[in-house]
Amino acid sequence: MSSRARRSAPRRVLSYALLVVFAAIFVGPFLLQIANSFKTDGDATANGLSLIPHPPTVAAWQEVLGLGNAAAVADFPRWMLNSLIVSLFITAGRVFLDSLAGYALARLDFRGRRLVFGLVVATLAVPGVVLLIPQFLIIKQLGIFNSYPGMILPMLIDATGIYIMRQFFLQVPLALEEAARIDGAGTFTTYWRIVLPIVRPGLITLAILSFQGAWNQYAFFLVATVSPQYFTLTTGLANVVNGGLSAGNEFPLKLAAAMLTTVPVAIMFFVFQRYLRANRFDAAVKG
Repeated sequence: MSSRARRSAPRRVLSYALLVVFAAIFVGPFLLQIANSFKTDGDATANGLSLIPHPPTVAAWQEVLGLGNAAAVADFPRWMLNSLIVSLFITAGRVFLDSLAGYALARLDFRGRRLVFGLVVATLAVPGVVLLIPQFLIIKQLGIFNSYPGMILPMLIDATGIYIMRQFFLQVPLALEEAARIDGAGTFTTYWRIVLPIVRPGLITLAILSFQGAWNQYAFFLVATVSPQYFTLTTGLANVVNGGLSAGNEFPLKLAAAMLTTVPVAIMFFVFQRYLRANRFDAAVKG
């Protein structure tokens, strides 16, 4: 082993040790959540920081899903279906509308473009909780309170998505769009067939963030609905945590239910993460 390799070995060991520590900090609560969901109520209360159930049991999962002889304590399948419906519609709407607005702010030359972009950026500084009362009044006046449209329409576009897509569109070489226009392509055709496929990493990023935001949304759904039939996993789980179950801590049951809100987003991220590293700009220019 060379002297340079010997000097770098301690640094490498220290780097890996730090990575392990930080990984444990982030992964630890998730592992505790899994472990406690397989414990009895008494074991989870007395030994909440233990990763080994004594004894292990799937009773909490049976209650959540209504499997075996256990009756479902709440309508979790209905809540999951509601979360899936609103999340998919919101994600599709944001990917399309945010990309349209981002392309307009990046490429179209119209009066007031800088002012509009400034307002979009300023919107990012507004806390979402400030908009809850105006949003409630609007959906109430439109007659869509306590309905799927009332849960979906106000969230179909957001300033963060517009900003992200604008930055991606600015990285696309102008030569591609000029070549498309020379071939007779219009503005929308250039956007849809030429530019949009190139910014696929941006679309995937926006889709993941939109789905995660919609899936984990709580405050807006709380003011947009009142009937249990429109509960999502977040609002339904909040009702469970706030005392919607029988007496007792019910930690395993609550943590098993919380797992249902975590798994779909994690699966979506791991499935699409490879697209986040893709960069098609150079290949497009060379092609």
